[in-house]
Amino acid sequence: MIVALEEAKYKLLGMRPVIAELGNALRIEELRSSIPVLEEKTLDPNFWNDPDNSSKVLQQIKQSKDTVADYEALVARLEDAIALAELAIEENDEASVPEVEEELAQIQAQEEKERISVLLSGEYDRNNAIISFHPGAGGTEAHDWALMLYRMITRYCERAGFKVKLTDWLDGEEAGIKSATIFVEGINAYGYLKSENGVHRLVRVSPFDAQGRRHTSFASIEVMPEFDKLDEIVIRDEDYDFVPFHSSGAGGQNINKVSSAVRLIHHATGIVVTCQTERSQLQNKETAMKMLKSKLMEIKIRERLDTIEEIKGNKTNIEWGNQIRSYVFMPYTLVKDTRTGYETGNITAVMDGEIDGFINAYLKYISGQDKQ
Repeated sequence: MIVALEEAKYKLLGMRPVIAELGNALRIEELRSSIPVLEEKTLDPNFWNDPDNSSKVLQQIKQSKDTVADYEALVARLEDAIALAELAIEENDEASVPEVEEELAQIQAQEEKERISVLLSGEYDRNNAIISFHPGAGGTEAHDWALMLYRMITRYCERAGFKVKLTDWLDGEEAGIKSATIFVEGINAYGYLKSENGVHRLVRVSPFDAQGRRHTSFASIEVMPEFDKLDEIVIRDEDYDFVPFHSSGAGGQNINKVSSAVRLIHHATGIVVTCQTERSQLQNKETAMKMLKSKLMEIKIRERLDTIEEIKGNKTNIEWGNQIRSYVFMPYTLVKDTRTGYETGNITAVMDGEIDGFINAYLKYISGQDKQ
């Protein structure tokens, strides 16, 4: 057992240069120096006259402090673990082996997590996310698959510490869902969850098939950032249809009581957004309008358009893309990402929200693509 302690100590000592290199990648010294400079700006009497700028500065201060604090905590944890291993070796304490090995595993996992955060450098990666779920062709089986993906994503969000707010829900006729939309709030929510955008393929023996045959189903997950500034997107009353209706599905106590739900249909693009979970029709309309503007902003950014009018008739941007991942339940169990090649046989864990491996592989993949 002392051999195990020596080996764990050797690996812990090997983490020192790894974590030092991580500090360089995170620009820790630069962040430490920038925090007092930014805090000095908040003391300017005119600082609060510009709400947008003051909000950005305060957010930058918080993000910098959080990054530095997380890194310093990791360094301190490593040194504590090394000291624990050395003490256990000195005292020939075999009972400490599991504790030392567990610390090593957690330090390695935390280092990997902080290293992955370096890859979140996209303009909108730190933003909240708006996620929609839609079944493909296939009726009840596809509706159930869309619900399974909804559960997978919301479980991941819970584990990641993100706040999830349901804004739209439409039940399937027999099972599952016809559609659902959620807001995900938290730092880097879009940066992490953008990996899930696209078509997901399921192969399994359908519980809805009396003959027990295998079925292949498809459902899409649409992920877009919640944009901070939407002022440049101007939508006039004549640009869309406003349709109030009775709420339905898993929306809470206000469901089916009044016609508080709203649907907005944008004429130029055909985009349809729905919100039914707020307390009033006005709140639902405000949320739906924000979603519509975000969709239009995403198209404008993607196509580098000068005016919203230029997207008229171009609906391909919001339709499903190519299949990004396959989930096989039968005759074997395998989840494989077609973009990165990352795969796992533990399909139960994946459907329970353990998709960190796929997210990390995707972030590394697009980082490599950007460098080419």
